[in-house]
Amino acid sequence: MPQYASYDGVELSYRVLEGPAESRGAPLVCLAGGPGRDAEYLGDLGGLDAHRTLVIPDSRGTGASPPSPEPWGYAFPALAEDLEALRAHLGLETFALLAHDAACATAQAYAAQHGDRLTRLILVTPGSRLQGQLPDDAEEIFESRATEDWWTDAYVAVHTLPTTADLNEVRSLLLRAAPMGYGRWDAPQRAHAAREPDQLGPVPRAGFWQGVDDPARHALLSRLPDVGCPVLVIRGDRDALAGMRAGELVAASFRTAAVRTLHGVGHYPWVDEPDLFRPVVESFLERGYDPEAV
Repeated sequence: MPQYASYDGVELSYRVLEGPAESRGAPLVCLAGGPGRDAEYLGDLGGLDAHRTLVIPDSRGTGASPPSPEPWGYAFPALAEDLEALRAHLGLETFALLAHDAACATAQAYAAQHGDRLTRLILVTPGSRLQGQLPDDAEEIFESRATEDWWTDAYVAVHTLPTTADLNEVRSLLLRAAPMGYGRWDAPQRAHAAREPDQLGPVPRAGFWQGVDDPARHALLSRLPDVGCPVLVIRGDRDALAGMRAGELVAASFRTAAVRTLHGVGHYPWVDEPDLFRPVVESFLERGYDPEAV
């Protein structure tokens, strides 16, 4: 895997999925969430590499990237500075950025500090912890699926997780709870979920939100209305992890941001409905707006 030197000299890794020769201009940089999950789980994002080159970095302590020498290096504002170092390494004046899940906080931190470098910003199934609000509609979505075969076991796992410290047991419980993250529980979803327990790094996961106090959070949020590039928030109406209202709160942090709801889709839209997710992203990258957004 290629590497780049970040702001503190640490060599971080990234993966390149080459698109067609005629589309090899500025790549789409894609950030993995978790937090602290190996970027491998993004795959090719439902075949987006068929249309353009994807650059997918491994954040500190995940995938092929080494641990951070300092604990604060795992916090999302520091990860945003890793992204800026990657941009410089790639020689990009500007670029389009896609982030999933917790990495949407990293992407917002980057936009607040380096918004002039972004041509497009796509936030996929974000949470709203950065906005200081935790809507409860994810639980409502979860409860609405109580008739599905996997639900009872997932319910027990979800309510056992907060009291479990053993890492192996945590991984087992995460796998049992995994169906709530998908729009349905078929073979592709099962295969994708089966890899999650081994992809999570407990140290980068624990450090992601550390050291970001309310003054720092509000200072970051205060700069988001000045972001000038088009912003698209994608959410799924079966996302029992982040819910749907969080997407609205994130979009409201920007001066102009569109929200696109994908139906029958959970927290991983490219797994549930790749042929729905991919055209939405491609259209936005080409047009800079989404005519079907609400």
